[in-house]
Amino acid sequence: MGKVYADARSALEGLTFDGMTVMSGGFGLCGIPENLIAALRDSGVKGLTVISNNAGVDGFGLGQLLETRQIAKMISSYVGENKEFERQYLAGELQLEFNPQGTLAERIRAGGAGIPAFFTATGVGTLVAEGKEVREFNGRQYVMETGLVADLSIVKAWKADERGNLVFRKTARNFNPMMATAGKVTVVEVEEIVPVGSLDPDHIHTPGVYVDRLIKGSFEKRIEQRTVRAREAA
Repeated sequence: MGKVYADARSALEGLTFDGMTVMSGGFGLCGIPENLIAALRDSGVKGLTVISNNAGVDGFGLGQLLETRQIAKMISSYVGENKEFERQYLAGELQLEFNPQGTLAERIRAGGAGIPAFFTATGVGTLVAEGKEVREFNGRQYVMETGLVADLSIVKAWKADERGNLVFRKTARNFNPMMATAGKVTVVEVEEIVPVGSLDPDHIHTPGVYVDRLIKGSFEKRIEQRTVRAREAA
């Protein structure tokens, strides 16, 4: 069976279940899998643990799943743009596992590489290290962090061929490539699907062996914080 599906709904068919863990790529609102997030919302799946750098914004991105109360726990680095996230967390309605951003990226990369745990100096002596093993190497303290894997990774890339070889563009490479390797199943949405052989092998960021299903999406590409200045008078 081919990897290319007609739409996000069909690409997620048979993959979702209550209580599952989902990795969702992107950085802020850049490079997020807009179509697959909306399809997750429409599926009605609940009790999700979501691993993502951030939680979208109110009404867009993962913020949609917060509004529908489908997320039970977030494993994240930055969540400061979402008022509904703040409300649910302070009310005790949402679990949160905070990570330094580099640690989160490495936990995902480690999970995709089959590395169960690693030691890092980041977070030693802080709340981040509470309840975790701390060990000394060469006279310096390091905290043990575990690798992360997910039942499903949803990823946004720029371009793919029909076998799922992926090319990312600029900031959208943040978190997406390593999440593609760390999902038991990986579903990708792209802006363009090209025939096999069209991509220069040296330009492929993620090999198609990591990709299970693929769709061509349509994208709103919102700007998280639009900042403009008035034009100067001629």
